[in-house]
Amino acid sequence: MSAVTDIEAPASRATGFWVVAVAFLLVMAYSTVPTPLYPLYQQLDGFPVSVVTVVFAAYAVGVVASLFLLGHVSDWMGRRRMLVIAILVSALSAVLFMVFTDVAGLLVARVVNGVSIGILTATATAHLGELRARARPDENAIVAASVAGGANLGGLALGPLIGGVFADYLPDPLHLPHTVFAIVLICLAIAVALVPETVAPQHRQYRPQRIAVPASSRGAFVAAGFAAFAGFALFGLFTSLAPTLLVGTFGETRHLVAGVTVFLVFGSAAAAQVLLARVSRRSQLLFAALACGIGLAAIALGAVLPSFVLFLVGGVVAGAGVGALFKCALATASEIAEPGRRGETLAAIFLVAYCGLAVPVLAIGAALTVVPQLVVLLVFVVLVAVVTVVAALRMRRIAR
Repeated sequence: MSAVTDIEAPASRATGFWVVAVAFLLVMAYSTVPTPLYPLYQQLDGFPVSVVTVVFAAYAVGVVASLFLLGHVSDWMGRRRMLVIAILVSALSAVLFMVFTDVAGLLVARVVNGVSIGILTATATAHLGELRARARPDENAIVAASVAGGANLGGLALGPLIGGVFADYLPDPLHLPHTVFAIVLICLAIAVALVPETVAPQHRQYRPQRIAVPASSRGAFVAAGFAAFAGFALFGLFTSLAPTLLVGTFGETRHLVAGVTVFLVFGSAAAAQVLLARVSRRSQLLFAALACGIGLAAIALGAVLPSFVLFLVGGVVAGAGVGALFKCALATASEIAEPGRRGETLAAIFLVAYCGLAVPVLAIGAALTVVPQLVVLLVFVVLVAVVTVVAALRMRRIAR
């Protein structure tokens, strides 16, 4: 079968676009299902809060390592093949979660899950853009970027909600959700295997990821990278420590509430990406700067008072700002990518973003061993507010 024939078969590109979008959504969702379950693992094994940050960071380390080693190879190995591999690796992590509940097992399972996400994110984003461009060549590329961003952040939002439902209302919450997702993920891998390919496989010598940015566009890439790093740092705070913060600061012990909190933060980010799809990029970046600044201020004030409602509203507003900011960062990366290296450039942006997910969370975990929780939270919020607002305004100055 020729490369051209393979690219056009066996399913329609329009249908394939939505199959990939759903797969992207659900694989991302599974990556955050454990968020409201961490207190249950703590109760079972008796480890401190700082260990939760290490377990979460293990996931981010897996993502970063995978992005560096594998996030770009779909440019020559094919989008579909790498997506199927990513989904099956995620299914393997589900099996590991089913078998192990101790800290060592959690660390391994989270690293493996992170590896799947590292392969998935840039590959699925590039695949969606290419499928949509071939199905609707006259459509603005921002539509595909919005769907990709919505699937990415929407999945991250959906996972904690699902995990919270399993934790509060269904039996065996440390095993059942992983069993269900293992089955779902295997079905998704089969479905994605039938999606059209958009890249003709090539024989190319392997090399790790490099920053594939034209010299004339490095300023734009650096601004986009800062935006992605800071935005994901905020997501890391909610994904890793939301349940602990709710218990320690607001006295809220229900797992579903923790899941809903994270769902609303990520959900507002996904909603902002979709609702602002046809708004000019400069306007989106102005919205991002205002929303990040106001939202993070409300998070800090809510923690000081303390007021859970104010904390949650701040998270939703800041989440919307980060959603718009991250979408603009991805759009910028796609625009400056050289022909044939889009996956590589997108992988570089995701690499920077997931460093933002890992490094600050590890720093928070270390600080929590010697500094009160409220002080750590306030310092973190101030730093993220400064970086997100500055990055948004910098990107706005250079946006077309």
